[in-house]
This record gives sequence, C-alpha cells and structure tokens, in this order.
Amino acid sequence: MSNAMGQPPATGYASVNGVDIYWESRGQGGTPLIVVHGGFGVVSMSRDLLDALAQHRQVIAIELQGHGHTRDIDRPFTYEAFGDDIGGLITKLGLAQADVLGFSLGGGASLRCAIQHPDSVRRLVVVSAPFRRDGWFPEVLEGMARVGRSMFDGMSQSPMYAAWREVAPDVDAFPALMDKTGELLARPYDWTDQVKQLAMPTLLVYGDSDSIPPSHAAEFYALLGGGLRDAGLDGSLPSEMRLSILPGCSHYDIFGSPQLPAVVTAFLS
Repeated sequence: MSNAMGQPPATGYASVNGVDIYWESRGQGGTPLIVVHGGFGVVSMSRDLLDALAQHRQVIAIELQGHGHTRDIDRPFTYEAFGDDIGGLITKLGLAQADVLGFSLGGGASLRCAIQHPDSVRRLVVVSAPFRRDGWFPEVLEGMARVGRSMFDGMSQSPMYAAWREVAPDVDAFPALMDKTGELLARPYDWTDQVKQLAMPTLLVYGDSDSIPPSHAAEFYALLGGGLRDAGLDGSLPSEMRLSILPGCSHYDIFGSPQLPAVVTAFLS
C-alpha cells in the first residue's frame, strides 16, 4: 500500500460499516499515520502537510462518509460512527496499530476512534477540536447553527466546494452533506469522562487565535494528566501527553501551517 517519495500516492477504498472509505497512501516506514480532514474537507486540500509528514513515515489520508471520493450512505453523521469507521479502516487495511491525526471535525472523529478503539491507536494527535461542544467560542457555535443547504449558494463559490466537486462521485450531493454536517455540529456532547481514561500518548495542537480558546485546550490537557504539577528539576514530566499552541495560527490556516508537521513529527518520533 505504501509508495516511494516522489511517486504518486497509492489509492483505494476500504469497505467499513457500509461505507466505502477512500484512502491515499504516501511515504514508507514507521507506524502508519492516519490523517483525517476537517468538515467539508478532501485529501487534496492538505497535500503539502501530507507530503511533509510522509518524509518520515507512511501516511494514509482518508475521506469520511459523504466527503470527497467517499460516497454518502443512508446514515446520519455522528462522531461515534466516524470513530468506528476509522477504527474499522485500521483493521481493514491490515494494520496492527496506527497513529491517528484529525483536524476539527476530523479531530472529533479521531478522538472518538481512540476512545472506542484504544488498542488500534498507538498515538493520537487532535488538532483544533474540543472535547465537549461548548469548547467552541460562542460566535463559532452561532455559525455552526446556520450550517445547512440554505448556505449552499455562498458555499458553491468557495475553493472548498470546488475541491469537493472535482472528486465527488455524486456532484449533486453537497447540499445533503451540508445538512448532515449541520445536524452533527448542533448535537451536544461532552466526553470528559472518556478523555480521562485515554492512556495512549496524545498531542493536542491549537492555534493561538483558534476557534477554541486556549483555556479549553489547557482543560483538555489537564484531563489527560498534563500540566498538573511542576516537572521537577530533573525535567521529568508526569505523562507522555503534550500540548502545543502554535503562534500566529487560526482555525482556518493551522492545517496548512509549516509549524504543524514539525510539531507532529517530533511527537510521533
């Protein structure tokens, strides 16, 4: 499934839970890294990041139900179902374990994968995603409440829609994707108790101007056991959990920041 650097990525589909999930694999070696896009995302939108990460390991980028190449099915969007899909894909691809990195909506899906399939995830990276719904700034939640097909006219002029339309098997399905995404974003959740139980090394990454306040990032980190005491003169840390706040980054540009692959690569190594 892997490919040599400089060659086109290997591609395919994995049938998991009734969804034919599209994947692209680039790079070789190491523990495979599964990368999960944000809402309305497709693999092509993050190829610079994927190429940077694949200098050190095999990287497998996927497209969730209804996104990009992956055709929608008659099933609502839930973070729990997405988490099962990612866990099932790891098994379907014959991987004993994988590292998992998810951004925004994909960060929630990746977190649920780690909660629901802990034996399949060696290390977890959550980028710009909260552990409960009210972790988003209030104005962001207000924007999420408007997500649906009523926004399609404006969205249809965006580069995000153009990237999706270029690869989608059903080019008329975007309004339904917007409706399902809006329903997902409106659903309350609080994974405090489950996050406390996570044992695999986890890296949380946020921008200093993210859609999630640094106070929530610190609370998330504390649930993982991080930042609860002084490290001591010997430099020891209480856990393998890590928190990174990237300077000059917002929710809208962090996944393309050159700072991100450096931080992720150091953690995974």
